[in-house]
Amino acid sequence: MDIAPTTVSSATEVPARNQSATPTDLQIRPRNRNFASAVIERRRWVGGDPYASAFFNALSVTFPEGEIFFIESLKKFRKRVPAKLQREIRAFIQQEAIHSREHHSFNEHLKDCDFEIGRLEDAICRVVNGIRARPEHDQLVATMCIEHITAILAAEVISNPAHFEHADEEQRKLWLWHASEEIEHKGVAYDTWLHVTKDWTPLKCWFVRCSFMAKIALGFTKNRARGVLDLLRQDGISGPRAWWGLAHYAFLGKAPFRRTLWPLLQFFKPGFHPWDIDDRSLIRLAESEYEAAIMVEVEAGSERQQRPSLQQIEELRKVA
Repeated sequence: MDIAPTTVSSATEVPARNQSATPTDLQIRPRNRNFASAVIERRRWVGGDPYASAFFNALSVTFPEGEIFFIESLKKFRKRVPAKLQREIRAFIQQEAIHSREHHSFNEHLKDCDFEIGRLEDAICRVVNGIRARPEHDQLVATMCIEHITAILAAEVISNPAHFEHADEEQRKLWLWHASEEIEHKGVAYDTWLHVTKDWTPLKCWFVRCSFMAKIALGFTKNRARGVLDLLRQDGISGPRAWWGLAHYAFLGKAPFRRTLWPLLQFFKPGFHPWDIDDRSLIRLAESEYEAAIMVEVEAGSERQQRPSLQQIEELRKVA
């Protein structure tokens, strides 16, 4: 199967300002996957690799709180955008709420493996609450930037099978499912941004989004590195060995940082849009790995979870 991303026909040239490059036939479909019973079989569940395991564990800790924030951010603008984009925001909210729910379960399994993740959870809460205190346009552009980072990471983990080649089977399915939906909705926050800033000058739009991305990318890298090193210490790896192992993993081995650096930099070019690259083939590739449960519509009251700690997530999903 050819999984190389191809350029969208509607985006072969730099799009006009405020023109979306999202494919017109794109369908954002929430898939109500449930991995709550998928226990982590090995502490180093990514093929016995402590560095890869710590990287994805640290990333997962950010998702429950982070994705609730993304939902809140886009809901503020849902009634201000055209009908098509309203529907896409609704599907985005449904997808992100389910992601938050499932990574909450994953994180609970990390605790069962004797990882202390409270410090990491407190750190992401401080970051998210700091953004929540800013004006709503700042919250939207922050969401847009982080969504781009997660989308390019998602494309990397699907297109490069080495990342989960020897991972625990159920965890591999969890991450491929999540990655496929991050790609699928990668343009929603950006299209919302295009609409709400339609009266801004081109220079202002470019400067605001690029300055935010520079700060967010730096903070994301720094904070995830701290989280990885924290988890590695709990796994018996610290000092120079931890730093060197993390650097080798990020830049030389499976190299998730090196391999996503160029897609990250594309964000800074004038006229950028996430769908300048059509990588829907990666969604199909990921879906071929499991039987997708497609949610055509999430009705109020359906799929209610019994865990009180997830009540907020479920309420956000049901009112999407």
